[in-house]
Amino acid sequence: MGETTVKSLDDRTTPSSPIVADGRWAWLRARGPRRPRIWFELLLIAVSYWVYSLIRNAVPEQKAEALKNADWIWRTEESLGLAFEHAVNHAVNSVTWLIVTMNYYYATLHFIVTIGVLVWLYRWQPGRYAAFRTVLFATTAVALVGYYLYPLAPPRLMESKDFVDTVLVHHTWGSMASGDLKHMSNQYAAMPSMHIGWSLWCGLTIFFLARAPWARILGMLYPAATLVVIVATANHFWLDAVGGMICLGFGFLVAYCWYGTWPHRLSKQIEPLTVAEPAASAPAKGPATPEAADQEEPVGSGR
Repeated sequence: MGETTVKSLDDRTTPSSPIVADGRWAWLRARGPRRPRIWFELLLIAVSYWVYSLIRNAVPEQKAEALKNADWIWRTEESLGLAFEHAVNHAVNSVTWLIVTMNYYYATLHFIVTIGVLVWLYRWQPGRYAAFRTVLFATTAVALVGYYLYPLAPPRLMESKDFVDTVLVHHTWGSMASGDLKHMSNQYAAMPSMHIGWSLWCGLTIFFLARAPWARILGMLYPAATLVVIVATANHFWLDAVGGMICLGFGFLVAYCWYGTWPHRLSKQIEPLTVAEPAASAPAKGPATPEAADQEEPVGSGR
């Protein structure tokens, strides 16, 4: 009682915020999905990325500490028998066309695919857009804490381990952390990997919301391919990818706490909220008339 519903295009009906006439639950309106406005979203994304880049690059580049942490990560992976980054880096680097492709993959798809998924959500999944955007923003925000608390050098900067900086070797335009662009980006912000955090966000979003099986498969292949790329180009350890996954889990938890459900369970479309009318008062019962008494069935009549 007192609950309104919003019906999505995929024929699913999900409960909306229980707004009642007396306003007892009006505070929940802030947590319900709202129709996104293009100008606000563009401004929000631009400002948020600018702030993210500003803070990330303002973190002190603690070279000695970052290299020390990289050595610890490498020893930890060796103790687990999973220190495969060096082998992958050299194997892929021996195939020129493949490693050059991966260099450009690393430099471009991180932004192109993420923006593409945001546009797809905005246009075709407006009821879920804000929640998934919240996941992405919360994931990125908590990553900044990791950059500040745990400076980490990427494998390509560990001179004693003979990793190949593939962007420098093949003279490709690629990572902001290599070549002439390296002074524009913090060299020691490898943990957590937002290439994994963002790509897994894209993959899960597509997997949960796309109807076509091929699209869902491609969605999950994208973060897997990104993991291969970040290792092959010596930009991250695989443990950096684990850090990115943890940050993404935090992002989904924030969205769940704010909206009261997982983002993909929200209604696909947004309809105006309606205020539930209070239930009509039942007419007062008068004294039973003989005619009414005659019409009442005995409790044990068996009919």
